[in-house]
Amino acid sequence: MTKTPVKSTQLLHAPFQHDCDVAEDFRGLKCPLPVLKARRTLSRVSSGVQAEFLADDPASPLDMAHFCEIEGHRLLQFETVGDVFSFLLEKGPERP
Repeated sequence: MTKTPVKSTQLLHAPFQHDCDVAEDFRGLKCPLPVLKARRTLSRVSSGVQAEFLADDPASPLDMAHFCEIEGHRLLQFETVGDVFSFLLEKGPERP
């Protein structure tokens, strides 16, 4: 499941910040939905694929960092654009 990142010059709308294979917008969703949807998205791609997720739930930074640590993914970059968080992840190796 691959989506083309949306580019915008208006930082107010928090565009996708990275040109990567997968880009999903989870703004408007509350904990734990951003992490659950990120898990579902990453389950559909191969190890090493980079994905960017946007979220605006205040718990998202802590939740996404914990998710990466537990699931073995790499949190490559975390940015805040206005009140929106951008997470760049790399899917970790498949688990047995």
